Amino acid sequence: MKKVEVITPILNANDLVAQENQNLLKTHGILPVNLMASPGAGKTSLVLQTIKALQGRARLGVVEGDIASSIDSDKVAATHTPVVQINTGGECHLDALTVQKALKALPLSSLDILLIENVGNLICPVEFRLGEKIRVAIASVAEGDDKPYKYPGIFTSVHAVVLNKIDLLPYVDFDLEAMRQAIKRLNPGAKIFELSCRTGEGVTAWAAWLESQWKVQEK
Repeated sequence: MKKVEVITPILNANDLVAQENQNLLKTHGILPVNLMASPGAGKTSLVLQTIKALQGRARLGVVEGDIASSIDSDKVAATHTPVVQINTGGECHLDALTVQKALKALPLSSLDILLIENVGNLICPVEFRLGEKIRVAIASVAEGDDKPYKYPGIFTSVHAVVLNKIDLLPYVDFDLEAMRQAIKRLNPGAKIFELSCRTGEGVTAWAAWLESQWKVQEK
């Protein structure tokens, strides 16, 4: 009887590299955070606000994932924060191997928290671990309060949900309590942060929580 060769699935291979990434970052005492959201939800805005809020309290590094361009990484670089741009050329998500390559270009010994801004997508990024310790979904009130039910995969897999652009609540048809309840039903343990990257409202609480997660990891 002919022996059938079994090939390791691509996701298993990705998970192996993701574990290597996590081990490397843990060795350096770095908290890796995977930020996932649809295009326009405010990922880069949250990165910039987090850098500002944690200045002098934690040393941040950033990996920017996009289909093309360096627009977002240029904004981060202007804050004098170490940043590496990953252009996927069409792929709708980052994977562990590309992140591993990016880590080699970052001053890991000088970082405390690494923010990984994934490609704008609510589906594909969920399937690919990058080596992160914390997973965060970012949603905006402009997207509607039904997103948790339409995209349950991402909302059930994260440690926190950041609800951005709450300054727009008076101008959009959005049920804030319905959104809260939807998240709690799908993921009772998820932290929910309601904030506005434009006004800065609520950013302090988010940044303090992130800092606390890093300090817990240090112990």
